[in-house]
Amino acid sequence: MPLWQIDIYPAEGQVDREAKRTTEEIHELGLHDHLDIDFARSFLIQGDFAHGEAVQLANTLLVDAVTERAVVAIAGQDVLNEPPGDNLTLVNVLPKPGVMDPVAASTIAAAKDIGFNVDAVRTMRKFWLDEVGDSVLDSICRRALSNDSVEQVVVGPLEMDQLDVGSASAFELKTIPIRQLGDEQLETLSREGQLYLTLVEMQTIRDHFEELGRDPTDIELETIAQTWSEHCSHKTLAGRIHYRGPGADGTPEADERQYENMLKETIFAATQTIRKTLAENDWCVSVFKDNAGIVTFDDEYHICFKVETHNHPSALEPYGGANTGLGGVIRDPMGTGMGAKPICNTDVFCFAPPDTDPSGLPPGVLHPRRVMKGVVSGVRDYGNRMGVPTVNGAVYFDRRYLGNPLVYCGNVGIIPVGMEEKEVQPDDLIVAIGGRTGRDGIHGATFSSAELTSESESLSGGAVQIGNAITEKMVLDVLLQARDRGLFNAVTDCGAGGFSSAVGEMGEKIGAEVWLDKAPLKYEGLTYTEIWISEAQERMVLSVPKASWDELRELCESEGVEAAVLGRFVPTGRLQLTYHGNVVGDISMDILHEGRPPIIRDAVYHPAPTQAVALPSLDTAGHADALLKIMGSYNVASKHWIIRQYDHEVQAGSVVKPLVGPLCDGPSDAAVVKPRLQSRRGLVISCGMNPHYGDFDTYHMATSAIDEAMRNAVAVGADPTKIAILDNFCWGYTDRSETLGSLVRAAIACQDMAITLGTPFISGKDSLNNEFSYNDADGQRQTIAIPPSLLISAMGQIDDVANAVTMDAKAAGNAVFLVGETKSELGGSHLLLALGLSGGQVPTVDAVKAKTTFAAVHQAINERLIRSCHDLSEGGLAVAATEMAMAGGLGMSLDIDSICNASGLSATEVMFSESNTRFLCEVPSDQSEAFADRFAKAGVSATRLGTIDDSSQLAIKSNAGDALRVDLAQAKQAWLGPLNW
Repeated sequence: MPLWQIDIYPAEGQVDREAKRTTEEIHELGLHDHLDIDFARSFLIQGDFAHGEAVQLANTLLVDAVTERAVVAIAGQDVLNEPPGDNLTLVNVLPKPGVMDPVAASTIAAAKDIGFNVDAVRTMRKFWLDEVGDSVLDSICRRALSNDSVEQVVVGPLEMDQLDVGSASAFELKTIPIRQLGDEQLETLSREGQLYLTLVEMQTIRDHFEELGRDPTDIELETIAQTWSEHCSHKTLAGRIHYRGPGADGTPEADERQYENMLKETIFAATQTIRKTLAENDWCVSVFKDNAGIVTFDDEYHICFKVETHNHPSALEPYGGANTGLGGVIRDPMGTGMGAKPICNTDVFCFAPPDTDPSGLPPGVLHPRRVMKGVVSGVRDYGNRMGVPTVNGAVYFDRRYLGNPLVYCGNVGIIPVGMEEKEVQPDDLIVAIGGRTGRDGIHGATFSSAELTSESESLSGGAVQIGNAITEKMVLDVLLQARDRGLFNAVTDCGAGGFSSAVGEMGEKIGAEVWLDKAPLKYEGLTYTEIWISEAQERMVLSVPKASWDELRELCESEGVEAAVLGRFVPTGRLQLTYHGNVVGDISMDILHEGRPPIIRDAVYHPAPTQAVALPSLDTAGHADALLKIMGSYNVASKHWIIRQYDHEVQAGSVVKPLVGPLCDGPSDAAVVKPRLQSRRGLVISCGMNPHYGDFDTYHMATSAIDEAMRNAVAVGADPTKIAILDNFCWGYTDRSETLGSLVRAAIACQDMAITLGTPFISGKDSLNNEFSYNDADGQRQTIAIPPSLLISAMGQIDDVANAVTMDAKAAGNAVFLVGETKSELGGSHLLLALGLSGGQVPTVDAVKAKTTFAAVHQAINERLIRSCHDLSEGGLAVAATEMAMAGGLGMSLDIDSICNASGLSATEVMFSESNTRFLCEVPSDQSEAFADRFAKAGVSATRLGTIDDSSQLAIKSNAGDALRVDLAQAKQAWLGPLNW
């Protein structure tokens, strides 16, 4: 069967945009100042048809006739290697065999639909480069043109005449002689086998099989490793921890606690305490027991929310890691209860600065700019192609994310009342629907639990998956129809650990037998163990009554979704795995889910003592310069380059969007979404995070993150009495007692803050060991650890979306009020970062006062006393006022004398302090008195600072003079510039 190659070039007169983009990237990476490049995208198509049909296929499916032209020939012919211009060095970049190629999969399906006999397809990128030296070419290929984790590079003509990616292999049952291994050998097996289990865990496994009188098969050992992995079992945070640390007020060694299960006794306990307080008004439905947390919404529907991380895969392959991170978290609501419909996405990223010097990158690290572009593209493509809007997020920059970027992806789903519970029944069939199984994501769960090193790219490249959003959309359509027809009893997603985790968790209380040879494969040659632990994407596992199988199968066929029976759930209490009739694994559910030895660790925390900071005496111009520096810093600067790539309008429920104001360029505090178009009831989605505060005290970092997520939600109109929050802890190597202590202190803060606010946690996730190790030029081992990073995501509700408020200033003449108290809290602030100073008091939270403040702001919004509202966070009052006026295309004139006099703070502190629980509110001038009275009765500080005007300037006065004056057009230019890519 011939192998056709179709090369697609820009048409005559069209710009070669990919060549231009690649040239810019090579320059940005410091690999070559100016390199001429020509580009073509290519398809290798194996099919039984003639040249004319291949041309027809190209013109029908693959080429945009207006902007592109195609060259079609048998693969390997000289015509395909001829450069389109003067550049002579040909570089072919194509997915490695077995790597998911979504475009190829779609091409096969579409070609067959229109009658072409296509056997296999593979996509490829071709670059013709100007002559460079071998070493420079090698660097360009590795660092700019390809990613060795998932792609292969062929320099020169591609000599290929078949697209075989697998061949049948003979069955061989493998056993691991673990009973004869000593401690050192057990540790070697754990490390080299990518099990990443501790010595105690390996000893427990060895002892278990000693009792059984046999050695484990490879699939049994892998199953235990997946189930016991940090990623799947959260064994550190759910372990026994003896903690010693300061009191909430910072008093040294004032707090000593013994936890049997730290997560359960802090985060979970907070929610249980709140639910008891709510009693019959409890609006939590299902928390910490399913794939996503569920709360009530209206009489007919509940809402669920989950946020996951996909950090390690995104470090190796940014596009694929982020792509499958979003795809995976969308499957969490799909696998919650009997299946929820995804309605919106969130994303939060942490990167090293994109202007990092390429020459100083450690070995094995991708440049932050490349990581950022890949991650954003991955999230964009998956969300947009699935038709799920991405409505809220944030981006943070810190050099310590160089080896470990953080990629948080979230999804909100809606589920009918009564569909929130599920239960596997004896003799139900185990049915897999969706994508086929390949070698994608082998060891993904265990890999995600390990520390990254400069060798991780070569050792764990197979742990990275590539997603196919179109397949997942088809699976979603089938799943919701099957749910409404009552065709299954339970469902879960196939994520970390693949079938091993999905079937193992579903059958935990009953037992299962699995026929691995029945799994549909992408290609031949997979071993039974690879089938079992593969993390190939877009797969769901259902528990289906035998009587419903035929109807489910017909439904799947009608939607083009593959479905296969993999086994059945049986009341044996065991997990039995067979392959072509051979028993390859037989493990008790008890050893899988209850047999892991508890992690027992000491945790100690000593926050650094507060150091006074000597602020320079800044005049009007100095304050303006500082403000412009902050506006132009990566953490504050506009993220419009990212936001505008996302579809936040699809499904038509978007009310308050990520960018607001007359020009849609103001940074919204939160998103407001209508999940049911016929209803005026809305959801509010927000987040809070500030890793810089963790350098001072993780207790205050955690309370600040919760406060920020809450005030962002309240600022747009959310009811503070019905906000659910989620925690995502990303930390360094928690085997160190001090690192673990910083995490425990943050969890204690979460418990304290949530209980006082009455705001329950409903779900969460942790990602530990986010450190990167490498050998420097002198051969010394170096490690880059991320800063303690806690993301708090909030999901609030609003009775009527017509009451939602945005942050952009609305009209000249309206009054401006500052709600909340300003303190001398510049520790970790953007002012000190801009000035190159350290020290200061990190922002703290008065949780009791915060609760009262949130209630007062919400009531004022409901009474239509507030036209616009913006929370004060990064950069404090000066930045909030700038953003608010800038977004509205207006000016603002403020006087901060009253605050300076009442607090004893300098003008610099008042303008740039980042104290929590503060809002800047625009109030109609004729409502100013009512507004002030409302807050006075509530006992909440609300100070009138000035007015909105049409001056196009921000002017802040103090002591009868100008403390700050800045042209808002200049501020906007500074704000838009850094990431205006």
